[in-house]
Amino acid sequence: MNRFAPLRSGQSHRRARSRPFPGARSWWRAGMSALGVASLLTLAPGNTVCAAEPPLTLAEAQRLATLRSKQVEASDFALSASKDLTVPASERPDPIAKIGLENLPIDGPERFSVQRDFMTMRSVGIMQEVTRPTKLRARAAEAEQAVRLAEAQKARALVAVQRDSALAWLDRYYAELLEKTVLQQVQVSRLDVTAAEAGYRGGHGTAGDVLAARAALAEAEDLDADASREVRGAKLVLARWIGEAAENPLAGQPAIDTIPLHKHTLDAQLAEHPEILALQRREELARAAAEVARADRHPDWSVEFMYSQRGIGYSNMVTLELTVPLEIRRAYRQNPKLAAKLAEASQAKAEREDMLRAHAAEISAMIDAWDSARERRERYRSSIIPLVADRSVAARAAYRGGKASLSDLLLAQRAEIDARLKALQLEESAARLWAQLTFLNSMREVANAASASVGSDRGELP
Repeated sequence: MNRFAPLRSGQSHRRARSRPFPGARSWWRAGMSALGVASLLTLAPGNTVCAAEPPLTLAEAQRLATLRSKQVEASDFALSASKDLTVPASERPDPIAKIGLENLPIDGPERFSVQRDFMTMRSVGIMQEVTRPTKLRARAAEAEQAVRLAEAQKARALVAVQRDSALAWLDRYYAELLEKTVLQQVQVSRLDVTAAEAGYRGGHGTAGDVLAARAALAEAEDLDADASREVRGAKLVLARWIGEAAENPLAGQPAIDTIPLHKHTLDAQLAEHPEILALQRREELARAAAEVARADRHPDWSVEFMYSQRGIGYSNMVTLELTVPLEIRRAYRQNPKLAAKLAEASQAKAEREDMLRAHAAEISAMIDAWDSARERRERYRSSIIPLVADRSVAARAAYRGGKASLSDLLLAQRAEIDARLKALQLEESAARLWAQLTFLNSMREVANAASASVGSDRGELP
């Protein structure tokens, strides 16, 4: 059910203070006194239950979400692993130790003797692959690009956590505002029922008025139950990010009327978008890997030194060997590997450019939607809500003078509450777009936006 669904009774207890019959006036005054106390308790910044809990700001929720995020923790491990691989990437392979027994007789009178035959040797040696310096530099550059890619992926994870936790905080914030608004309507509807019943008993009202008031109360109570469910659901979603702190009262409201993006500079600003930056780092890594493949087209030499001991009476020997692979089928082995790496780099470049275009179009549309939601919200605040409020006042005056029925008054009140809920819906839409646009780029901008996002505590509806 849409939590902004229209109500079917009045909005404000301040605009329905009297009725055209004496009995209803006494009931109305008593109810107004109780409603005033209830409204103060409902709209107070804190209460006795939550007084001991610190208020939860948007910036604090984002900080807690970042600390608790397993996605960020996984990115940290990936980054650490990439950094650990940078040192061995620039190192030559370990030397290889060799030990052997050569030319051992296996038959005749000298079989299995290691000293009688002059050809039998006990050898020990070492072999080292001499990697070309250009190849070592290419491998080191590839490892560095892997680190930069891991850093970009971590930034992407951090931004995602900041954005999603902000959306969860905003969902709870506006769910609670809706619940407060609906609760006020329930209280007003109860007073309408009380007044209608008193008027009917005093002979100044009709049974239709009583039924209309009771129907409006039943619908308001149903919407109040749904609003309470929305609040519980929003707390559960927020708890997924910040744990037990999701039960704390919320403090402040984000300054949703400013964003760090501009349509005319989107290309430059989106260059630091985590998704775009990750694809750029992937392209750079592919090009570094292509340089490694290019260097692999030139084989590495190996040097081996061996000392051989022969039997008594025979001289010992040393052996020095130099080996090099023969790349007799480079066109079928080394060249395809290089071509594949270059193709991967071109693929990453094409994907990055396509994503940049897609994000630019998407962000432009989001900026337009954000502007439209704020403009419509202000229109509701400045003209639509005052007009329907005046209509409620006129309907109430006509009801007091006996020129309008209770149904007419309920209809006017319903129009007013619908307008107020629509304004709240537009503000929530603008706030969600603000969060997606603000927490979009590098963590430096995210941190600055989060620290400046909490303005004055203006949790009231217009």
